Amino acid sequence: MSQTFRVDLRGIVDLLSHHLYTSPQVYVRELLQNAVDAITAVGQDDGSPRRTPRIEIRSGEATGDGSLTISDNGIGLSEAQVHELLATIGRSSKRDDLGFARHEFMGQFGIGLLSCFMVSDAIEVATRREGGPTVLWHGRSDGGYTLEPAPADRQRPEAGTTVTLRPRPGGEHLLTRRAVTELVAHYGARLPHPVIVDGEPVTGGPAPWDRPEGEGAAERRARLEAYCEEVFGFTPFDVVDVAAAEAGLRGVAFVLPMPANPAVPAAHRVYLKRMLLAERAERLLPEWAFFVRCVVDTTELRPTASREALYEDSLLEATREALGDRLRGWLVRLSVQDPARLRSFLRVHHLGVKALALHDDEMLRLVAEFWPMETNVGPLTLAEFTARYGLLRYTPLLDEFRQLAPVAAAQGLAVVNAGYVYDAELIDRLATVDRALETEQLRAADLTTHLARLDAADERAIAPFLATADPVLARLGCDLLVRSFEPSGLPALYLLDDDTAFQLDVRGAREQVDETWAAILGSLQSETEPRPRLVLNHRNPLARQVLVLAEPELRALCLEGLYVQALLLGHHPLRPADTAALNQSFLGLIGRAVAGGAP
Repeated sequence: MSQTFRVDLRGIVDLLSHHLYTSPQVYVRELLQNAVDAITAVGQDDGSPRRTPRIEIRSGEATGDGSLTISDNGIGLSEAQVHELLATIGRSSKRDDLGFARHEFMGQFGIGLLSCFMVSDAIEVATRREGGPTVLWHGRSDGGYTLEPAPADRQRPEAGTTVTLRPRPGGEHLLTRRAVTELVAHYGARLPHPVIVDGEPVTGGPAPWDRPEGEGAAERRARLEAYCEEVFGFTPFDVVDVAAAEAGLRGVAFVLPMPANPAVPAAHRVYLKRMLLAERAERLLPEWAFFVRCVVDTTELRPTASREALYEDSLLEATREALGDRLRGWLVRLSVQDPARLRSFLRVHHLGVKALALHDDEMLRLVAEFWPMETNVGPLTLAEFTARYGLLRYTPLLDEFRQLAPVAAAQGLAVVNAGYVYDAELIDRLATVDRALETEQLRAADLTTHLARLDAADERAIAPFLATADPVLARLGCDLLVRSFEPSGLPALYLLDDDTAFQLDVRGAREQVDETWAAILGSLQSETEPRPRLVLNHRNPLARQVLVLAEPELRALCLEGLYVQALLLGHHPLRPADTAALNQSFLGLIGRAVAGGAP
């Protein structure tokens, strides 16, 4: 047997009026929206004569009893329409015959009036349709309502609607003149129709996206900077006009003068048909554009039911791409017209531009030409580096660069530090786009191929000592090499590449887990056990002296000391075995020095 849902009207009203909206203050926005839509509808549905739009609000002080009234000279409602629209949650007159939202109206969900129940337990609506009588609708927060003809003293002289709210206990402050004036200025100061509060017009001057006749570029820039300082709290690095015709959107983007956290979504100020929709709307711009804050007005983007955010659909996606194109075009123009200013911008917001460059060729070119990257021969752009050295040699790890940079520079090898966010990916993409560009990734293990081997005589001289030194470092899981390289002041170099580091981590983890996990980790280990290398510098006098020490114990202490020093210089973490070697060599050498100097 077919059944229908039973609805608790009190619960539905409570749910929508107290939980759909984030603040009771939005009641002013919803009342203004209904009034503007009623004025917009004049002449569209019934051919009623157009008249000068008017929205008047009387606060609790003006009415004398604490109640608030808002009146408009819009289209009004007939008795049948009141039954159909005001008494049916979700029913709106602002849709076409197929149920789609009509774009000329702000409200489209038929629930805006419910926001008034956050400040009042009862809503009175006095409304008159052109050529009809005035009717009174009384709605209660329990879901009930009454409808009756208005008495003679409540008849409206013209078509339109008056809404009356009487404050619920504790909500009186929201209906005062000061509160209402501030809320009207906040939500409705940019509306195309005048709004009068207790006899005083509430206006906000030209909107940010407007271009008043006779206003010069410098004057407009000063006005927009002042607006940005007031609304967003910063003086912008630059101001960019943005637009998206498909969404009926126009506005301005303010470029932040300080770094922004890309993990925190950018919040923008959005107006819908000149009514403030949201102060912190997210996802209006592409994710990479976290360095701007926008204020825009749109006529076509859809709001959510609470009218506090934008509805995610294909139009919003297209708008997001169009606004991203505008910002991209601004960056390109800046690179041509004012390269020095672009460099200043990149010093602050390079992360956003580099993120965009990962999938945009024009931005990739801009980054390559204007963003100086860290190298072991000083800051250079990728374009400058390749023009000077031809081969774009880089290392993808920051610690690896710190370890290899001075040694590579001494061997005449120029290396780019690609260890920061996006840098390695940008170099890879640059090589994909520019087929003529040669790149080479320099890893720690590769550096040994660039270090000079000893001549035959020197190798024969140190061979006996290497045989006794190898077991010392073998205890620490390290191989020993002797090479001749610059700088000669560096006695030893510890080389560890990514693959070797991974295998060492796997081996360490296997020693700390049970048999099941050890077997799983064992499948990740290679058949041959890789080992890092300690490279002693034969050009360094101290390293040469250590190699030819006659006493095995003293030679072991010195090798352990050089090993730990090389670890620290390369910013490598110390394992327990390394810490033990540090203590042993340090204390052992001090003991030797004390014993040798004792009387």
